[in-house]
Amino acid sequence: MFLSTQELVEGLPSILQSPRLEGTVELIVRRPEVGGREEVSEGELSLELGLMGDNWSARGYKKTADGSAHPDVQINLMNARVISLIARSRSRWKLAGDQFYVDLDLSKENLPPGTKLKIGDAVIEITAEPHLGCKKFIERFGRDAALFVNSERGKQLNLRGVNAKVIKAGSVGVGDVIGKLAAE
Repeated sequence: MFLSTQELVEGLPSILQSPRLEGTVELIVRRPEVGGREEVSEGELSLELGLMGDNWSARGYKKTADGSAHPDVQINLMNARVISLIARSRSRWKLAGDQFYVDLDLSKENLPPGTKLKIGDAVIEITAEPHLGCKKFIERFGRDAALFVNSERGKQLNLRGVNAKVIKAGSVGVGDVIGKLAAE
């Protein structure tokens, strides 16, 4: 059911071909409650609430002193080529728990913290908060997949994805362009 390390490594060439400047939003998933997943064709990004209808602000974050939502993990993005390889079926992509699955190079080299991305009508900023495979990721995609995304190379390529925060509200739809904005 799960891919082996060898099979995952064999998928790297396709992942490495991800567009560097401009790509597309392939899937949007809201998490209305813990464990819940709702695929949507479009969504609204809010400065205060992140993806409208998602439970990010209500869920909180275990690393904040008071358990409140962490502003630097408001939005989660994962490379669509990575999840396509790991999940093996598009119907399983949403199990990763991210909100946006995009065809874009999310590597640290290409999108260091502070990079701004236009996504649909909105703008988000990549944050430094790491996004790594966890116990749930292992249960859903296997131990080898978690080791693959959490390896040194996996971390450099941000194979598990990146965190971001909304800096300009707006609408985002499946098929919309996601692209790097010029540095200010």
